[in-house]
Amino acid sequence: MAFKIENTPSKKGNSVKKANSIEHLLKKEISFFGNSFNTKKKQSFYQELAVLLKAGITFKEGLSLIVDSLKKKADKELIQSILNQVVNGKPFSEALSGSSSFTEYEYYSIQIGEETGTTAQVCFELGHFFERKNEQKRIIIAALTYPSIVLSTAVLVVAFMLSYVVPMFEDIFRQNKMELPFLTQVIVKLSVVTKTYGLYFFLAIILFIFSTQFFKDNPKYKKALHYFLIKIPIIGSFMTKVYLAQFTQAVTLLTTAKVPLLNSIQMVKKMIRFVPLQEALEKVEESILKGNSLSGSLKNNPLFDNRIISLVKVAEETNQTEYVFKQLSEQYNQEVIQQSKIMTTVLEPFIILFVGVLVAVLLVAMYLPMFQLSSAIG
Repeated sequence: MAFKIENTPSKKGNSVKKANSIEHLLKKEISFFGNSFNTKKKQSFYQELAVLLKAGITFKEGLSLIVDSLKKKADKELIQSILNQVVNGKPFSEALSGSSSFTEYEYYSIQIGEETGTTAQVCFELGHFFERKNEQKRIIIAALTYPSIVLSTAVLVVAFMLSYVVPMFEDIFRQNKMELPFLTQVIVKLSVVTKTYGLYFFLAIILFIFSTQFFKDNPKYKKALHYFLIKIPIIGSFMTKVYLAQFTQAVTLLTTAKVPLLNSIQMVKKMIRFVPLQEALEKVEESILKGNSLSGSLKNNPLFDNRIISLVKVAEETNQTEYVFKQLSEQYNQEVIQQSKIMTTVLEPFIILFVGVLVAVLLVAMYLPMFQLSSAIG
């Protein structure tokens, strides 16, 4: 029977739970300065703990070994505080809930594992979840690094030419009182604008980058940004698949721990911080509470494609939810990898061509009056 997340027994008392609820929901997994217990560290933590537990070592001994293996002082203090609570008689899940470095998703997963005697398996699945999440981050970074470097270089080259090279040609044109072609006139005007406002534009970009870090947890900013991103051709569908892969893997983990499906939806909604998916899962949850099936609830939202709807319907009919979501997770992850490779393969020559055309236009615009002058002299 499904349990209500908000009605589960208080971990540290109702007043403390209410005071910390916003902190749990808005907790950062990766801080701007890199001091948090991020997903890469969580991957190692859960994988090591799973191995130790499966080897028959107790939580106290396992956590002690992990503390000894950690190098960073902040990480040692975090795990040591959890170990101290476990030594004092607290369940492992309760110890995790007391730290802002761990999410409600992890707390409830471990709690179910403790209740069902499958904690080692849950830790293994959590480690696999964060491993997959880190892999997807690396894929995205790898796909965007080369285009970003090339575009940044191109912008700097163009800015340099407009600021220093074009004015030299402009002086020559002025001294010879040459009539400039339309293309050259446009480039000269761009040069004037760049020299006048270029520094302000550069400072505006720097300010924008820092402002995105400052406002990244603002709900309105996140919502506007996420919906804007999914509307961008190619990038939007790629991001959607990345988060669907995380969604299906998270449901797989929770169904493995025997968490009821409705509660899995509630917990994943808090775990995955992608506003379009969160709002979609909110509607799915409301639809299920009205008595509709999961497949029927997913069908009402365009974020979920026909494949996931069809396979979830099959899972409901055959009672193979865990297996079906695991297969969906594998499929979406493979598609993310393949699509990132395609994006990189396609973007590289396109960006090189774009940069080449841009530089060629600048050079032609500068040398065209020279050709006209030589023709007139000849």
